[in-house]
Amino acid sequence: MSHQQSSRRPLLVSLVAVLGVLGAAVSCAPDRPPPRSHLKQQAPHTRTQAVLNEIVAQGTPGVIAQVRDRNGVWAGRAGVRALGTERSRSTHERFRIASVTKTFTATVLLKLEAEGKLSLDDSVALWLPGVVHGKGYRPAHITVRHLLNHTSGIFDYNMDEGFRARYAGDEFERNSRLRWSPRELVDIALRHPPNFQPEQGSRPGRPGKWDYSDTNYLLAGMVVEKATGRSYAHAVERLVIRPLGLRGTSVPGASPLLPAPHARHYSTLFEDGPRAKVRDVTEFSPTVAFSAGQMISTVGDVNRFLSRLLAGELLPPAQQRQLLDAVPVDGDKGHGGPQDVYGLGLRHFKLAEGCWAWGHGGMIPGSATRALASADGRQVMTMNRNGDWGEQRLEDAAVEAEFCAPDEVDAP
Repeated sequence: MSHQQSSRRPLLVSLVAVLGVLGAAVSCAPDRPPPRSHLKQQAPHTRTQAVLNEIVAQGTPGVIAQVRDRNGVWAGRAGVRALGTERSRSTHERFRIASVTKTFTATVLLKLEAEGKLSLDDSVALWLPGVVHGKGYRPAHITVRHLLNHTSGIFDYNMDEGFRARYAGDEFERNSRLRWSPRELVDIALRHPPNFQPEQGSRPGRPGKWDYSDTNYLLAGMVVEKATGRSYAHAVERLVIRPLGLRGTSVPGASPLLPAPHARHYSTLFEDGPRAKVRDVTEFSPTVAFSAGQMISTVGDVNRFLSRLLAGELLPPAQQRQLLDAVPVDGDKGHGGPQDVYGLGLRHFKLAEGCWAWGHGGMIPGSATRALASADGRQVMTMNRNGDWGEQRLEDAAVEAEFCAPDEVDAP
């Protein structure tokens, strides 16, 4: 359940993020086949489709991608919706977006600040008195901003060995329907000392300590609920889903089900090697991720959200500046590289020399998502695999094929 980059990804990756990356689009039209006038523009995506084919050839059940750019909309797919069938994946499918949820959570908090309901400089102690505790923790010094840019130093609950063991191998089936409260998950993290103090954290233009932690976003969701007096789901629906008309997007709460249409989700549940057992993990309690990674969406909806966000259409100018006021990362945790920077729920990825994109990504059992966008939101790509194993380099190659000139990237 972390989002660390490796040649073979761990499961529950951030139950949510890292597994991370970004998106944007020229058109805000619903996800539907492009007009015939756009069909002649498909050739530029040939390299991307070739990578999708290779992802499936190396064992992923199926992969889908949607790109929106100045040429219109392109949809790519390879593989199947369910093992043992010949049913192709579709870009209309709903899937668990894992840590891409973090971008929604950060946007909600920025909009609440714009409404005057809170400040990003408020302390965790102010909004959640008594929640952050334990040796070494100083909640009065940890702000909402520290949570959103991962500079709080709070331990990542997904890195607790006992917690991870509950979802490894055969244990997954026994624990998949467990309902967790955010407080229970936070308490797992607080059994561990902080990784560092917030004043040691990175600042814009000044490298320091930084650690991607899903616990930060659990606390962020709890702040949303305290500040609004309503559920996290209600806030996301009011401030993002309804205004943008994201009809394929939902906050499932405690429901273990995926709305139709959807592919089956498959996982090796932390097992490595060619003989690792592949399990169907389509249904499980999303309370294990809460506001750090429980949301469900489609490639078209994620693209619409990210394009509007990067284009500056969702937030007032003051909050937009804060969204992109990024800090240097410390190491490569979080599905990226050490030259990246991280804003508030968005990471600026160095894809290749001279080629950058904003976004996020995530992995949760059975689902790996990448969402990328240009700085102006006019080019956007979201990709999803219905399997949580495979080589990271192939996902990287797919996004590089869209965002980087051919002479900037190496062949996969």
